[in-house]
Amino acid sequence: MTEKIKNKYKEFFGGEYLLVRAPGRINLIGEHTDYNEGFVFPAAVGQEIQFAIGKSGDEDSCTLVSLDYDETFSFNLSELKPEPPDSWQNYILGVAAEIIKSGRKLQGFNLVFSGNIPLGSGMSSSAALECGTCFSLNELFELEISKLEMVKLSQMAEHNYAGVKCGIMDQFASMFGSKNHALRLDCKDLSYDYFPLNLETHTLVLCNSNVSHSLASSQYNIRRQQCEEGVKVLNQHFSGINSLRDASLEQFNVAKRDMSEVVQRRCKYVIEENIRVAEFAKALGANNLIAAGSILKKAQVAMRDEYEITCPEIDFMANFANSRDDIAGARMMGGGFGGCTLNLVIMEHVEGFISDLNVAYQEKFDKEITPIRINVANGCP
Repeated sequence: MTEKIKNKYKEFFGGEYLLVRAPGRINLIGEHTDYNEGFVFPAAVGQEIQFAIGKSGDEDSCTLVSLDYDETFSFNLSELKPEPPDSWQNYILGVAAEIIKSGRKLQGFNLVFSGNIPLGSGMSSSAALECGTCFSLNELFELEISKLEMVKLSQMAEHNYAGVKCGIMDQFASMFGSKNHALRLDCKDLSYDYFPLNLETHTLVLCNSNVSHSLASSQYNIRRQQCEEGVKVLNQHFSGINSLRDASLEQFNVAKRDMSEVVQRRCKYVIEENIRVAEFAKALGANNLIAAGSILKKAQVAMRDEYEITCPEIDFMANFANSRDDIAGARMMGGGFGGCTLNLVIMEHVEGFISDLNVAYQEKFDKEITPIRINVANGCP
């Protein structure tokens, strides 16, 4: 992939360039808690996007080349505006816009990129594209932006240009990931600590349903609005509750009578998911993979029944895995409505599990899964 990017940059633009990488991520536990100022447990992975970037020699004009989409796109920094929804260009344009909005000066640039993060898998190719772009521009123009600010600028790019009101987990994991470690991140104050992933007898395997996130963006924003409705009700009963992170189950049980049934389910899920993150970290720290797997199973049921972000294909895959003795636990990973299941598998049973699941999935849905092996990697660059 690296040679392909380098050769394409030379072919299109010539001149000097920088090479930068930005990884995707997995999330072990803690879905949809980040925009509720809660806790998450992600890790950066070996699947990544690579960039070649150089100055265009012009104050204003920029050209982007996506090798994976086989598309070229040119624009002027003085005329930045979002492209239609779901355009890959928005993730890059948004980063440039946020950097300029922060008071820094950009000049024209050329950018070639390609990646091996499966699209629609829930591994955050969008965050990798944002973070890699931000890191590349910071290096190219010597902007002296800290990693933490790059994370925040990348998140705002997704809000303001891609139109997804995402939390900060994906960008944080892509930038701050550490090889063979997971991050326990507090999304309220952005404090974090690293947990060694010494699974020994087990390994993590993603199984891609190959179902696209056709509802993910719109439903993501709806879930966020529903959580905010719940916070308003909780705040009427208890002072100092500014997010679901601030609410206990006891407080929720008092206030829920004034919530709609659907808002009740959303709030219960988020509050209990934060508890599950703490329990999972404790189990992992004690190397109790049976307990960790049990927490994954509970999270899957809650995502299905309370947050309602799964789909028939994902439910089938998770149920199949969770019925087996060689799987400690499995759940859907990512924003929802497709993507992957995360499976904690006994190491010597990986091939048999993948084969059995694929046969069953084909019989049920007439399509194949795609297994994705995970190596936990460093974040940018």
